Formats: sequence, structure tokens, C-alpha cells
Amino acid sequence: MDLVLSYITLFLSFLVLLLIVRCTGTTRTSTNYCPYPNPILGNLIPFLQNRHRFLDWAASLLNLSPTATIEVVAPFSLSHGIATADQSVVNHLLISNFHTYVKGRRLQSALSDLLGNGLFIADGHLWSLQRKIASREFTTRSLRSFSADVFQSHIHDRLLPVLSAAATSNEVIDLQDVLKRFSFDSICSISFGHDSGSLGVDRDRQQDKLFFNAFDDAVEISINRLFSPIPFLWIAMRFFNVGSERRLKEAIETINKFAMEIIQSKEDQLQVSQKQDLLSRFMAAIEEKDSSYDKLSTMFKDPKEKRRFLRDVIVSFVLAGKDTTSSGLTWFFWLISTNPKIETKIYEDISSINENYDYEELKGLNYLHAAISESLRLYPPVPINSRVVKNDDILPDGTRVRAGWFADYSAYAMGRDQRLWGLDADAFIPERWLDDKGQFVGVDSCKFSVFHAGPRACLGREMAYVQMKAVVAAVLKMFRLEPVGVKNVPPAYEMAVTLRMKGGLPVHVKKR
Repeated sequence: MDLVLSYITLFLSFLVLLLIVRCTGTTRTSTNYCPYPNPILGNLIPFLQNRHRFLDWAASLLNLSPTATIEVVAPFSLSHGIATADQSVVNHLLISNFHTYVKGRRLQSALSDLLGNGLFIADGHLWSLQRKIASREFTTRSLRSFSADVFQSHIHDRLLPVLSAAATSNEVIDLQDVLKRFSFDSICSISFGHDSGSLGVDRDRQQDKLFFNAFDDAVEISINRLFSPIPFLWIAMRFFNVGSERRLKEAIETINKFAMEIIQSKEDQLQVSQKQDLLSRFMAAIEEKDSSYDKLSTMFKDPKEKRRFLRDVIVSFVLAGKDTTSSGLTWFFWLISTNPKIETKIYEDISSINENYDYEELKGLNYLHAAISESLRLYPPVPINSRVVKNDDILPDGTRVRAGWFADYSAYAMGRDQRLWGLDADAFIPERWLDDKGQFVGVDSCKFSVFHAGPRACLGREMAYVQMKAVVAAVLKMFRLEPVGVKNVPPAYEMAVTLRMKGGLPVHVKKR
């Protein structure tokens, strides 16, 4: 106990000393647009005041900026960076000057306990290696066919029976939770061939339930690290193994145990040769002789290193698919419930397709594709993304950034920016995505940055659209979903790695 108190005293003394230094330091000389240039507290006070509506607050600041870019200063200048909603700046970060803007230590220090060296936070050779394997596999017909079979099976055998039971009993259900469990089951099957059974009769299986809950806890705590205005606080909590950091450590242990058992099972059963799920495909790539992946087999001569790499693959793909699709679908169903005319048009669009939800038929649903895109524009599953500046640079709008700064871009703010989408930017209008003949017309990926752009663009974009279309078509053909409560007031959201509705989305399910 005395040792703990000594460390706490030392930590607080350091903060006081830092405060004194900042109080007597020089004034800010940057010419960048900075709403809160206080050299001591930075934007801490307004951040705390607006944390419950952080995305809208940030969007308003970016909207007021003449360049749609702002400089951000943390308390005591412990971190520094910019945030932007400018299309040309996003292009600069993600495409034209890609190598200057990396994931970096800020993201890795906050998320590496969960993601390890996985695809979403890795840089350099390790990222390139994983990207090459994933890029090859996502373009194969076999994976597309396997994924389609998984989606159809889970829709017919799990999702629709749950909704049908709720309609029969007139029970209010949390649609967000149902969709999250459906997405979790689907991504577990596609990623590593495991039937998690979280939605349906097997949802009480203890091991899968522990993994599901541990993953939620680990993601929430890790993202809170990233958005912490004073990173020293969580670093100190991790050192003393208390509070949320202790919960994170326990959650990671559960995740690691689950992942390693999956890997061991595949190795024992020699399932790699089937090459259906993504994990099997990565394992096969490692074992390839004369592969194009820089002799992967020699990189992972140590079985522990190989399993650690595969563990990061599992966690990364669960993160990519577990909450993003369910988030997009949750907001979509709420939006169409408040726009019955749009729901009618979608119903007319899907009425002609059969119940197998063939890929080509789904691809041809232009109005549904437009409505989903419009929903993602307003409520992007990942509302903010971050990079770290590797070298001093000047952005296209004239903003100067320094090495070590973070550089964030907000898909949420961009989706509401009138400079990008016109005076009706806040309105839900699927027709903005259609031409005069009713055909879908896409836009530049740096304007609609939901799936990112450039070398790190989302590989699962097409799969996500197909899954969302299949779910919407299946659900709306059979049911009407009626949210409980005030319909025309946007639900509150939670700050997490994905844009979740606070308290879920309670609905009545009505059969058509």
C-alpha cells in the first residue's frame, strides 16, 4: 500500500510540475484555426461539457471553421493534432500523402492490448503482409459464395425466427441487440468457421457468451483510452491494475483463451485444407511454399509467434464485422420507421426478388442501395478515424501539422456538412444517390469516407452492402418494425468504436 501511495504522489507531483511549466511557457504562435487555444487546459472544459454529444459538437466546430479543419490541443499540450471534414484533406491523408499519415503510437498504445499487431493498427511491412493476404482472399468467388451461404442460413434459421416469435408474443425486443448477435454469429462463421450461437436456442452457451461479453468490454475500454483527454490517467490505472484497466486485462485473457482454442482446434482437425473461412485462408497462406508473401513460413517458424499472429487476425475480423454491420442496420431501420414513404419504396424495390437473396439480384436493388448509403452517410458505423503524422506537413487547406500530431477525419461531420451535400445535408433523402433513370450513382470515397479510401480502404465494403441488403429484404418482406417511444427525435448515441444507440432500439415487430 505504501508503494502505491508513493507512486500516486509522484504522479500528482509530476502533473503539478507540468502545470507550472505550461503556465510560464510561451504563448501559442500557430496560425491554424483553433477554437480552444488555451495553453494550459486546451479543449478539456468544452470537451467534458459536450462529451455526451461529442460527434455533434465536433461537427459544429468543423462546420464553423473556414477550412473545415481545426487544431486540437489536449490539456497541458500532452497531445496535439487536427480534425477535419474537408474532402481534399481526407484525400491527402488517405491517398496522395498516404505514407506520411500512419496508424502510429497513439492508436497502437490505446488499442494494441486488444488488437495486437492486427491489420487495423499495424504499419509498415506487417500491415502490408496482412493486407495482401486479405485482399487476395476477399476477391475470391469461393469466399463470396461461402459468405452468402452463411448470411442466408443465419437469416432464415436465426434472425427471422427470433423476429417471428416477437411478433407472435407482441413482446418488445431490442433490435440493436438482436442485430448485434446476428452479426456476431455471422462474422464468427465467416472469419473462423465457428458457430457462436449467440442468437437463438444456443445463446446461453457459456464459453461463447464469455467471449461475446469480454469482446464488448475490451472494445469499450480500449476506445475510451483513445478518447481520454488525459492519457496519463488510464496509463496509471494500467500500472496499478485497477478499475477499467483491470477489467480490460481480464477481458483480454478471456479473448486470448477463446482465440487460441479456435486456432488449436483448426490445427488438430486439419481444417486449413478446406480454405473456407478467413482464418483457414490465412493459415494456408503461411504454409504456402514459394508464396508471394515474403516467405511467410520462415517468418513464423516459432509456433507461438504464428499463433499470436493468427490470434490478431481473429480479433481484427471480429472487430470489423461484429458491430459495424449491426450499427448500420440499427440506424437504417430507425430512419425508415420515421420515413414511411421511403419504406414503401424499399418494399416495392424488394418485392420482385426471391427468398434466396441471390447476389446478382441484391446487386440490382438500386433504391435499397441508395437508402443504405444515405443511412450510412448520416450515421456511419465508425464515425471518426485517426492517423498520426510521421513528418511535418502542410495540408491542402493550408493547415500546418507537425510530426507526432494526430490527424482525425470525421465521417459523421462530413455527412452533415452542407459544403459537401447541400443545404439539405441533414435530411434522409435516398434519391440524392440516384440518376434520372433510377440507377445508383456513387461519389468520391473521400467525400463519402464511411469505407475509407486509398491503400487502407475497407476490403469488406461489398460484403457489407450484400449482407445489409439481404437482411433488409428478408425483414421488410415479412415484418414492420415499430420503435417504442418518440419516433421523430433522433436517439442518443454512445461513444464507442462504432456508433451505437444509447439504450438500444426497442421495437414492436408486426407481421405484414
